[in-house]
Amino acid sequence: MAPATSAFFRALYALPVLYLLWRLHRGRDRRRPAERRLAFLAGVFLGLDLAVWHRSIELIGAGLATVLGNTQVLFVGLASWLLLRERPPRAALVSAPVVFAGVVLIAGLKDPRAYGEDPTGGVLFGLLTGISYTAFLLVLRRANPRRAAAVGPLYDATAGAALALFVLALPDPSFDPWPSWPAHGWLLALALGSQVGGWLLITHALPRLPALEISVLLLLQPMATVLWGFLLFAEHLSPLQWSGVALVLAGVGWTSLAGARRRPAG
Repeated sequence: MAPATSAFFRALYALPVLYLLWRLHRGRDRRRPAERRLAFLAGVFLGLDLAVWHRSIELIGAGLATVLGNTQVLFVGLASWLLLRERPPRAALVSAPVVFAGVVLIAGLKDPRAYGEDPTGGVLFGLLTGISYTAFLLVLRRANPRRAAAVGPLYDATAGAALALFVLALPDPSFDPWPSWPAHGWLLALALGSQVGGWLLITHALPRLPALEISVLLLLQPMATVLWGFLLFAEHLSPLQWSGVALVLAGVGWTSLAGARRRPAG
């Protein structure tokens, strides 16, 4: 299935369920119209994130694409430093070249055993995933200053993502607006499992766990995806790419843990 198709229907199929859940919690959603518009704008960046991430998966595999997407930890620190004047932890400055070295190894430059249809292109789309996800997080943070129930901002953001993905998919010749069965079933499972269930669990847990635990738990995603990619999809990485994965995860993990120690638990 084309990346544009799976990314769009992931958001589209989630919208009715999120709308019903939002209606049930509407009385607790005291956000202003401007804050809802910001959540919708955050969703536009989420749509871009999903579009380039799905393209990265096609080019370099699910495991490596997910590892590269987690470079958002460094991009968030950089953006906060430049835009919000929030001084990044020293660990972020030290780990940045480590992560960059890992990205170069994952790209498989002059590596005849590198996994992926286009490792270099997959890395570029993977880095764009981290950048667009950074924009999504920063805008969504501004869109929910009152800490409304998670389903409200998630519904608005998913609506923005669906619109952005539709606009991005239209000029793509591989986009299929009428996927056949059983593709619909897989798309529905992706929408309900990841876009609805996964995001609701994450947004519910974030304010209720210490920052250090959150940082460690979120690192399970890229590590597990690399393992599942190897076991389920036969994504056999080259030794240099495995080294790159280790460097990226080490740099991202170090930055996350250092930042978590600086933040008091909620």
